[in-house]
Order: sequence, then C-alpha cells, then structure tokens
Amino acid sequence: MKVLITGSAGFIGNRVSQRLLARGDEVVGIDNLSPYYDVELKKARLAQVIDHPNYTEARFDMADRAAVAKLFEEQRPDRVINLAAQAGVRHSLIAPHDYVDTNLVGFVNILEGCRAVEVEHLVYASSSSVYGTNAQMPFTVHDKVDHPISLYAASKRANELMAHTYSHLFGFPSTGLRFFTVYGPWGRPDMALFLFTKAILAGEPIDVFNNGQMKRSFTYIDDIVEGVIRVLDTPPTGTTAIGDEEDPSNSKTAPFRVFNIGSDEAVSLMRYIEVLEDNLGIKAVKNMLPMQPGDVAATWADVNDLKTTVGYEPTTTVEEGVKKFVEWYKDYYGV
Repeated sequence: MKVLITGSAGFIGNRVSQRLLARGDEVVGIDNLSPYYDVELKKARLAQVIDHPNYTEARFDMADRAAVAKLFEEQRPDRVINLAAQAGVRHSLIAPHDYVDTNLVGFVNILEGCRAVEVEHLVYASSSSVYGTNAQMPFTVHDKVDHPISLYAASKRANELMAHTYSHLFGFPSTGLRFFTVYGPWGRPDMALFLFTKAILAGEPIDVFNNGQMKRSFTYIDDIVEGVIRVLDTPPTGTTAIGDEEDPSNSKTAPFRVFNIGSDEAVSLMRYIEVLEDNLGIKAVKNMLPMQPGDVAATWADVNDLKTTVGYEPTTTVEEGVKKFVEWYKDYYGV
C-alpha cells in the first residue's frame, strides 16, 4: 500500500519509513526540515531512505494548505501516519505560535486531505503530556484528560478531538497514539538522553529537574515503531465504544480509538542517568534544579488496550536501549 508519513525526517517518522519500505510498501514523506534542532541530523536520517525506489519526498511545511491538498490529490495515499509536530513542553512556553501552526493548522490540513481521498486509516501522534495533572498511576486512556498544563499538551489533546470529529463526520478510521518518552539511536537532540550524553562527554554538568524526583516510561524506538506498524494495519471498524459510559479512548459514533504506546514500566530519572554513566564510564556532575513549568513529575503507561488489540509488547530494557544509544552516539559523532 501507499503510506503518507508526515515528519519523515524526524526520529520516529524516519524509522517507521524504513520499516514500511523494508516490507514492500510505498512511502510518501513530508518534512520541512524545521531548524528546531540540528537539520544535519535530519538530513542524515533522510539519507537512509531518500534513494529508495519506493520513497517519494515532499519538502514543504504542513501548514501550507495548498501544498498539502495538492500532494494528497497527486499521491492519493491509502493510509496516513501523522508524526510531524512542534514538539517539546518547554519550548511551548516561549514559542506558542509554532505549536498552533504545525500541531493545529497543519493537522487540520492533513485531516482535510484524508477526507478528500477517503483514506483507509489515519494514525497520528498524540502524547503522554495530555494527562497533565492526572494523579492516578499508571495513566490509562480511559481516564479523562481535560487539564493539560502546557500548550504542547493542549495541542495534542486538540488533535484527538479533531480526529474524532472527522471520523464521525466523514467515516474514515483514525487512531491516536499517546507516545511516552521515546529514546534510542538517531533520537532528538533536545531530549534528556541526548543532552546528558553530550554534556557528560564534554565534562559539563547536567541539569536534573525536580531534584531528580522524576519517573518516566522510557520507551526504546524499535518498540515504538513495532507498535505504530501494528496499529496502522489494524484500523478501527465501525463504532468502538466500550461499555455504556462515555470513554475518551473510543467512540459511540465513529471508527476512532486512542491508545497509550510506551513501556509499561516507570523508571526513575536517577536510574536512567546511572545506566548512562555506566555505559560512558564517566560519572555525571549533576546540577539539581526545581520542577520546570509545564512538566510533570511522573509518567507511567498503561498499555493493556494496545496489547489486547494489536499484540503490542515492549521488550527493550533501559539497560539495553541506553547501551545501543551510546554506541550510536559515539559512532555518529566520532567520539
């Protein structure tokens, strides 16, 4: 089948592109090579797929309504994976319009494209950030998520609501995936593991927020990609309501689902740092700081729905994943 992937030069989008091409699908990739982080890293990711005979690259901003509409009309994809987004909780405090342009305007352009060509399935990236002030652990998709604490989180929750509206009105299946702290080789330089590794190797202190009292469902990239592919191949059919009560994860009126996707184990930030130190053979100098605005102390994914529906099983431990990241980092940067 032909799959359109937005964010094709991104961390997750590029790895998903590689997997789809390897199994024989056609991939149409959209990316504007945003300078939010190192463009050369994005180009190096793209170099792994750009010459594949089944890969087509489109280089423009998703907020460009006319360009998106033209691409859908010309390529007529069977399915769509929307992974392009302005990411980062902290950046949303200083550049809110970036999130509106990409995460809201860009996403509605994708929805309109899906509507126009009647796609078989739209899979799109949401985020664990939507849980905001939820106190119950682990986070479950059956809980309400009405109190986001960053514009980034609000934009991802808006994506879920927008997708439901389009699935309800126009009948195409949509599935939202709430990603939990993805890491691994070729990862994003603004994420903790990348920042920590760079600082430790340079002999500089690392910033540890909330005085280290943080936990995350750190999830290795290969486990994420496996889940995305399985979800892509399993579109919801008809209405997906579970029980009689209104449930944020499904719908009584549309082929719509939302899943958590991540590790089902919450690992402390200090343990994460300890594993990194062991792999680098260097002890980090830690600059202990208070909690940052918009951040949360813990995330922990309940992925039982995804396991039941598509057989998802995250298998990579933090010890294995961090080791693979450090090996890639040293090779890529010639350390």
